[in-house]
Parts: sequence; C-alpha cells; structure tokens
Amino acid sequence: MAYAIIRSGGKQFRVEEGATVRVPSLDKQAGETVELEALVIGGGEDGVKVGSPAVEGARVTGTVVDHGRGGKIIVFKKKRRKQYKRTQGHRQNYTTVKIDSIG
Repeated sequence: MAYAIIRSGGKQFRVEEGATVRVPSLDKQAGETVELEALVIGGGEDGVKVGSPAVEGARVTGTVVDHGRGGKIIVFKKKRRKQYKRTQGHRQNYTTVKIDSIG
C-alpha cells in the first residue's frame, strides 16, 4: 500500500512507508516499536480501503525516534472595560515516529 491514514491521540495523520510523523505523546521509549490504528489504506491495485471505524487486519507499525515539545502558543484572555487580562503559555508534547511498514 502506498499510504495510510492513522489515528493517534484523537488526531488523524496521512503516512507513507519511511516517513516520519509527529504524533501526540506516546508512552513508549525511543527505539521501541509501536502499532497504530489504520482508518483508511489506499494506493494499491485494489483501490482505497475504508474502515468503519478502522480497516480490519490493517497494520501500521513504526519505531519511536524521540520525544519533544512543540513551539510555544500564547493563550490570551481579555474582557473589555473590566480590567481583566490573563496570559498563559502552552507547549504540546509530541513523539516522533518513523513508519516502518503499512500492510
């Protein structure tokens, strides 16, 4: 198969073999293998396979490369004429996964 759409951490990602993808933080160590849930697999001779909610027998395996934190996002709240302002920063944790096989 040429590509797959996977679900991880409530988000969906389009992946291909050999690609690296940043998914929300996983509880695995660097170097460990992880199996991800495939929602759509496509690009083969049979066309596109769509699952509800996932394709049966589809496996997307990858290797955890590293963990990190994304860039800072500023959360700013304000109510006009009330002297109310709040500023808060946020950095999302992520895990980088290298896709080994789609099948």
